[in-house]
Amino acid sequence: MITTVIFDLDGLLMDTEPLWHQARFEFFRPFGLVWTQSDQEQCMGLSTAGWVDYMVRKLDGRLTPQTVQDEIVGRMARYYSNGLIRILPGAHEALEFSFGKFKLGLASGSYRRLLEAAVQGAGWTRFFAAVVSSDDVPKGKPAPDVYLEIAKRLGVRMTETVVVEDSANGILAGLAAGARAIAVPNLHVRPPQEILDKASVVIDSLTLFPEAIAKLTEEMMTKH
Repeated sequence: MITTVIFDLDGLLMDTEPLWHQARFEFFRPFGLVWTQSDQEQCMGLSTAGWVDYMVRKLDGRLTPQTVQDEIVGRMARYYSNGLIRILPGAHEALEFSFGKFKLGLASGSYRRLLEAAVQGAGWTRFFAAVVSSDDVPKGKPAPDVYLEIAKRLGVRMTETVVVEDSANGILAGLAAGARAIAVPNLHVRPPQEILDKASVVIDSLTLFPEAIAKLTEEMMTKH
């Protein structure tokens, strides 16, 4: 029985990855460095401390972690305020479908300030009973910390929880926490097939979310 559904944000509900990439690419250009697709992939789902540390190492310590964080978060905040973030197809409908049927949570690697701005900007605050950033826990995805924390706040068991994720780190985090995973592969960085194979259901778009939930519910009932 599914009692709880926890959604990721970046790359799942909102197409933010291209803007994270753009912010970092433009940031590195004056240093004569190139932020690559591989760099971006390494940082997907990480906590703020995780991706800041990665960027500082790529800069060979030329800037402090706080300077890097302030610069990138500032750029992303401007993108949000300028309405440049695209809500992905089926995202709002998936939340509407789930609301009232399940307890809903949002567990994201996004910086707390940006996470709140995104949810408020989209008019989604009413949907989520709990919102947790990876910054609120010791380790970001693929560690299970963010999912274990949100389950604690919601008062639910992970065995009755489904996580909905687009990235390899996110899928692994949800599974490590003991939940089932619905994978909606990221448009820009598709997770490796061996990780997608670990998910309970894989769908191309959140427009297929109701069917994914129905399939997963049926499988869980059959096993019992």
